[in-house]
Amino acid sequence: MREAAREALAPWDVTPAQARALGTLLRGGPLRLGDLADALRIAPRSATEVVDALEGRGLVERAPDPADRRATLVAPTERGREVGDAIRAARAAEAESVFRPLSDDDRAHLARILRALTPPP
Repeated sequence: MREAAREALAPWDVTPAQARALGTLLRGGPLRLGDLADALRIAPRSATEVVDALEGRGLVERAPDPADRRATLVAPTERGREVGDAIRAARAAEAESVFRPLSDDDRAHLARILRALTPPP
């Protein structure tokens, strides 16, 4: 599944970590780097590296936080929204192809098991 995810991201030259960060920003709106790191459960330094790479590709931008001028918010650009939406669609199609052989009952059981294994945020 990991290889399939990499292949699904290849057209956009985005790593899985970058795709996760972009998806988090698309769902959560502009975030401070520390909040993004918390949401991704990664070290702040790693979040900085991911955001630097996304910013270099024009997919996110940094802006001053209007609530605190010392802080910076990260938000997707219009191009970032387009790429994020395309990635989400490609991942959904890939997941469908992977799970297609499962019956509806098997999918429901798998979903229940995965929810039980997922740590709370």
